[in-house]
Amino acid sequence: MKIRKATLRYEEWLATQVDLVTEDLARKHRLMARDPFSFLRATFYRFAQRFPEVCPELMDAPEVLAVGDLHVENFGTYRDAEGRLIWAINDFDEVAQMPYAVDLVRLAVSVHLARRERGAQSDDGEAAALLLEGYHRGLEGGGRAFVLDEDNRWLHDLAHNELRDPAHFWRKFAGLALDDGRSAPRGVLKRLRRAMPDRDLPLQVGHRVGGLGSLGRPRYVAIADWHGARVVRETKPLVPSAWRFASSKERDPPLRYSDVLAAAVRVPDPWLSVDEGWVVRRLSPSCSRIELADLPTHRDERKLLRAMGHETANVHLGTPLARKNVMADLDRRKGGWLERAAASMTAAMLEDFRACAGSLASPPTSPPTDGGAGPEGGPPAA
Repeated sequence: MKIRKATLRYEEWLATQVDLVTEDLARKHRLMARDPFSFLRATFYRFAQRFPEVCPELMDAPEVLAVGDLHVENFGTYRDAEGRLIWAINDFDEVAQMPYAVDLVRLAVSVHLARRERGAQSDDGEAAALLLEGYHRGLEGGGRAFVLDEDNRWLHDLAHNELRDPAHFWRKFAGLALDDGRSAPRGVLKRLRRAMPDRDLPLQVGHRVGGLGSLGRPRYVAIADWHGARVVRETKPLVPSAWRFASSKERDPPLRYSDVLAAAVRVPDPWLSVDEGWVVRRLSPSCSRIELADLPTHRDERKLLRAMGHETANVHLGTPLARKNVMADLDRRKGGWLERAAASMTAAMLEDFRACAGSLASPPTSPPTDGGAGPEGGPPAA
C-alpha cells in the first residue's frame, strides 16, 4: 500500500474516533513533507503498517505494553509531588500491546533521521548499540526512574539549559486566540477547571496547535493567573493506538494510557491524568518535552542514548514477566540485530517520505472532519 492510500485510510478511521480539525490536519500534511524526521513523528500509523513486512523476524518478540510512537523528542521533564525534577518519556498517545522491539527499532530510526536533520551526533551503528546497552541495563536492574535533583546531574544540566527558560516557554503561547472558555466544548472547560490549582480561577482558554503525531485532533489550553504568575493546563482527546488500527487487534482494550502510567517504573506526575477519555496535563518551563534543538551543542550523547534505552525499559517493565521474557529473547538474538532492523525501517520511512514530499502539491480530498476539508485539507499524495 502506498503512503497516499495509507494516509487516507488512517484518517478516515481516525475521523470515526474523534472530530478532526481541518486546518491542523492540513498543517500536519505540510510538516510531513518538510523532512524525514518530521515525517517519522507524524506517521506512526505508517510505521505500524510497515514494521511487520520489513522486520518479520521481530514480530515473534515478547509483547509488552509499549510506547509505540517513540522517538528522540518524546522525552521531557516534569515535577513530582515533592517538587523534584523528573526526566522520562513524555507522551503515551499510541501505547498498545506490541512486540518490545517496536519501541527500540523506532527509537533507533529516529536517531538515524535526527542525525541527518537535527544535528544528532552518534553514527547509526553506535546509536543502536548504546540504546540497546541502556535498555538491557534497565531490564537487568529492574528499572529506575530518572530523578534529577541529586543523581543524574549531567541530565539535569542538559535539560535545564538557556533555551528552557520561562521567557522562551511563554513565547509559545503569545499568538493564541483566547477567550473565557465560551468557544470550548463544555466538557473541555470542565476538565481544564478540575486540573487547575484552584477551580474558581478565571480562565483564558484557546485551541493550541502542538505535536505532530496527534496534530489534527482538538487540543485546548487554559491559562490563569495564580498568586502573581501564570499557570497552564492542556487537554486533548485520546484515540486507540494506530498499532491497533494497523494490526486489527479489536480484542485489545482501546485506550491504555492510564494503564501504562500506573504500571511503568515511573515517579507519578501529580498533574497528569486521564479524565473521561481526555489526557490532561500541566505545562510549564520544566514540564514539557525536550526537542533536539533545545539541547546544548556540547552534550554527552552517548550517555543520553543509554538513558533513553533505560527509560524505555522502565516502561516495558510494567508488563508482567517482561523482564524474564524480554531478556531471554535478547539473549537468543544475534549481535547487530537492532542496527540491521533500524537500517531497514529507516530505508522504508525514507521511501515513504520521498513519495510524500514529491507529491504534496496536489493533495486529495480529506476524510470527513469537524468542518469539512479546505483546499489544503487532504493528505499528501503518493
